[in-house]
Amino acid sequence: MPIELTFGAAIIVGLLGSSHCLGMCGGIVSALNMGISADLSRRPVVLFSYQLAYNIGRISSYVLVGLVAGTLGASLAELGLSPVAGQLLAAAFMIALGLYLANWWRGLALLERLGARLWRHIQPLGQRLFPIQSPFQALLLGGLWGWLPCGLVYAAVAWSLTTASAIDAAVLMLGFGLGTLPAMLLAGNAFNYMKRWVRAPALRTSAGILIIAFGFYNAISGLAQSHHHHQTGLSTTFWQYSTATELTRVPAILRRPA
Repeated sequence: MPIELTFGAAIIVGLLGSSHCLGMCGGIVSALNMGISADLSRRPVVLFSYQLAYNIGRISSYVLVGLVAGTLGASLAELGLSPVAGQLLAAAFMIALGLYLANWWRGLALLERLGARLWRHIQPLGQRLFPIQSPFQALLLGGLWGWLPCGLVYAAVAWSLTTASAIDAAVLMLGFGLGTLPAMLLAGNAFNYMKRWVRAPALRTSAGILIIAFGFYNAISGLAQSHHHHQTGLSTTFWQYSTATELTRVPAILRRPA
């Protein structure tokens, strides 16, 4: 898939996963806003600038992870990992993510528990940044927030791993982060009014079904690509064999250099 289409698809996945973002991080955004001094928080424009700084930091951490994942994916590709195998792996993660969002299967929760071990070492760093007195502090705190254990993020990282390119993977994670941005900017003070809507089973199920469909689409595309390459290889081999056979039938005098 061209990087332009991948970037757009990543934005859509981020948007579809926003219900999970609001359910998991809405309360965190509220807590972050409470860490801003009362004088600043009463000024909507200033408060918005802090919220934007949080999210720029968060998305920057996703891009950094994408760079690492893409570099690792490129190394695996050099070792002979099939691109189709990588695409099928990403599709499996997308299907798992859809099942997770729809509350039909909680397999990604295992990855979140593993990520929580790393988060225990990162969380104390964030506590040192309170109280938040500048957008730069908010930016740093957002960068730490991006490492919060999240199955949605892990699925996107697995997807970025299959790009086999550090830049393409970073662009994919940027698109994913931008897709989650509207929901996170709407969170915070509005979370208490939105949490019932966010946790509505119909919304989560619909988002889950759409992401599952996207996962199956990726899997089918990967299998079709593999079949096409296989058929192309057979055709090339047959052509080479036929050409070589015909050449042996040409009289030697015709094949003799002038």
